[in-house]
Amino acid sequence: MKISDLAPAPGSRKKRKRVGRGPGSGHGKTSCKGHKGQKARTGGGTNPWFEGGQMPLQRRLPKRGFTNIYQKQYAIVNLGVLNNLSESTITPDFLVSEGIVKKMQDGIKILGSGEITKPITVKAHAFSASAREKIEKAQGKAEVI
Repeated sequence: MKISDLAPAPGSRKKRKRVGRGPGSGHGKTSCKGHKGQKARTGGGTNPWFEGGQMPLQRRLPKRGFTNIYQKQYAIVNLGVLNNLSESTITPDFLVSEGIVKKMQDGIKILGSGEITKPITVKAHAFSASAREKIEKAQGKAEVI
């Protein structure tokens, strides 16, 4: 057998449908769309979520709760991460430059997960109660910007 003798298995390669090429093709005139109707029109058809006139799912489900549009999204940093840093003063700009925080969002919040052993000054937009307590216990400062 030679490489030039190789061919795909019969039926494994399907030809694409060429529509609108005359009546002899079997796909002529209406191009497999039938006569008239919504799906026959240019740009016609329905959205993937259309349920044929049935009451849509998003309208059947009960609406609950409230979304506060003024809520702040903080980038969070744990104390355990700050303990590994060599700096004595930690600012939001430093955390971004070190790659600890990828995106500042509405500010940085320090959370109390992990332990801190050295006195450091932390400047952030918000602190959890446990984080503030642990920083002050290690003779550090927690300054709100």
